[in-house]
Amino acid sequence: MFDLHGTRVLVTGATGFIGAHLARRLVAAGAQVVAFRRFSVESQQRPERLREVRVEWRDVDLRTFGAVSSAVRVARPDLVFHLAAEGVTDPFLSPDAAIRANVYGAIHLLRAVDGKAPVVVARTPGERDAMNVYTASKAAAWSFCRMYRRTHGWSIAGAMPFQTYGPGQPAAALVPSAIEAAMRGEDFPMTRGEQQRDWIFVEDVVDALIRIGSSVLATESIMAEDAIEIGTGRTTSVREVVESIYRLVGGGGRPRVDMLPARPSEVDRQVADAERTHELIGWRARFTLEEGLRETIQWTREWLNRLAN
Repeated sequence: MFDLHGTRVLVTGATGFIGAHLARRLVAAGAQVVAFRRFSVESQQRPERLREVRVEWRDVDLRTFGAVSSAVRVARPDLVFHLAAEGVTDPFLSPDAAIRANVYGAIHLLRAVDGKAPVVVARTPGERDAMNVYTASKAAAWSFCRMYRRTHGWSIAGAMPFQTYGPGQPAAALVPSAIEAAMRGEDFPMTRGEQQRDWIFVEDVVDALIRIGSSVLATESIMAEDAIEIGTGRTTSVREVVESIYRLVGGGGRPRVDMLPARPSEVDRQVADAERTHELIGWRARFTLEEGLRETIQWTREWLNRLAN
């Protein structure tokens, strides 16, 4: 695997859940990390995992090509991770907002890099069904990535994390909201929870992303035509995950199954092709679901204690 020490790495979306974990790990590996963030009052607050980490922050709006081009020229990256996206947990995302942030954002970044560095683009399993505005915009963005790769020969790798969870995930997501409800001893209203998902701990996702980035640097290969899937290759239902959280927390309350209607955009089953990923980059997930949930619960307890004090 390519040694990242001294490598200039650009990360978009570094204030996000996976992006913050990735930036921290890249710095620990000796990389010089430049992080793009869209300017806002909220964005100026560094994620907790990055407060003591040496990251070069740049306020860049990916929706504006001139700003992106100038910032990339100054950053001079050897490798790019594109994780920035809008609407991951927003069911009311408008098509205009999704296209500007997710489609034009990706196009502007690729054009600014101009093939001078490999780009690892974060994808989502929902692209294959495109049942909501967010996933449709991500699918459209990948179509442009594939076009540039075929017509210009640019090194662009698609990385597709499956149902990622772990410390620092936004509170609106299923796992952190269920953990906090269980810790308060409250019931957790939910759907029937029969959807089968491939749950992958965030540290495993970061391991895979770094392996993909190292591989494209070492071989200058554009790798898989479609996407390198980041998951365990096993599924667990949403209901079973919530029940496991309540069991591990050990407090009061319980999951209240079938109290909420199912979303019309839900896909029944999503699972990564873990064997193909192992063949491509020699990577497998290390954390079991129970291990990852225990780590996340412990982090949440410590975080809530710090807030209380």
